[in-house]
Amino acid sequence: MLTLAGCASEEIKHDFKLVYPSPPDEPRFIFERTITSSFDVKDISSSDRLRQFATGTMGTAEGLSKPYGVAVYKGRIFVTDTVKRSVLMFDVPGKVFKTFGTEGPGALRKPIGIDISQNGEIYVADNSGQRIVVFDQEGNFLRAFGDRQILNRPSGVAVSPDGSKAYVIDTGGVDTQDHHLYIFDAHSGDLLKTIGNRGKEEGDFNLALQVSTAPDGTVYVTDSGNFRVQAFNADGSFKMAFGKVGRKVGNFARPTGIATDAAGNVYIVDAAFGNFQIFNDKAELLMFIGERSEQPMPGRYMLPKGIDVDEDGRIYMVDQFFNKVDVYRPANMEPEDGYLGGAHLKKEPKG
Repeated sequence: MLTLAGCASEEIKHDFKLVYPSPPDEPRFIFERTITSSFDVKDISSSDRLRQFATGTMGTAEGLSKPYGVAVYKGRIFVTDTVKRSVLMFDVPGKVFKTFGTEGPGALRKPIGIDISQNGEIYVADNSGQRIVVFDQEGNFLRAFGDRQILNRPSGVAVSPDGSKAYVIDTGGVDTQDHHLYIFDAHSGDLLKTIGNRGKEEGDFNLALQVSTAPDGTVYVTDSGNFRVQAFNADGSFKMAFGKVGRKVGNFARPTGIATDAAGNVYIVDAAFGNFQIFNDKAELLMFIGERSEQPMPGRYMLPKGIDVDEDGRIYMVDQFFNKVDVYRPANMEPEDGYLGGAHLKKEPKG
């Protein structure tokens, strides 16, 4: 077995593209772009171009300060930022940038986890605010649920495929046994079930961080302190666990973010390895992408956190140290394909 330091999926220039895995294997993903500021989606004014040329500064650009979570919906990339205490929205095909969650009843204190329901509602785990805050696609506050009587350190949230339930990870802390997975009614905010305590047994957690739901309803949790991923059925009953501490492929050292795709594959970020590993729904390792580095290059990470996979199979990876989101597209897609490529904005030809 190769150690992850060897990185069999190392990025390699192949036909002027960064592809994964490396040749001679058939490419499955291509590095597409990096997003760091509003200039990556907005048209840049002539005055900003002049300022960039003259001073080397970003002008009026609004950049990521300390991003954590990411969720994508029809070409819009939503990123939580713990320093800005807000959600940053990058509408790539629409060339729109905005922030929200800074004022009013939806004001955020330390947003971390984020997920989007099938109808486009945005759920944010406010770690310091000890609640889940829900916004619409334009960033308007809709509702909030959970409070400090229930939640201690909510760090992850995921919505069920039908939108009826919200699964919330409460990381707890070293001085409490309250390390839980909560199931809430996503609309009323009523607490339906509490799962687990601090421990190593099946269904227990040790500093769990993030949560994601698969199309079949399976709920996956990065149980970081136990160096594993746990899977639960939609009702919260235990399903399986996989992973162990180590430096070989398929092992974990510091699992953080987690996401699933339309095929039920599971994507797991490891902050110590500086990559994400892809497993199928049987917990079999398929491949991994990225490596740890002190240089802010494509596919290089120092402190990776959140991850998401959009409707078209594009992967979005957050790095908190380099303040960026890297985007990968499936190798069988063209840049103009899918929501991010703006395919939905193209007009049908007149017959």
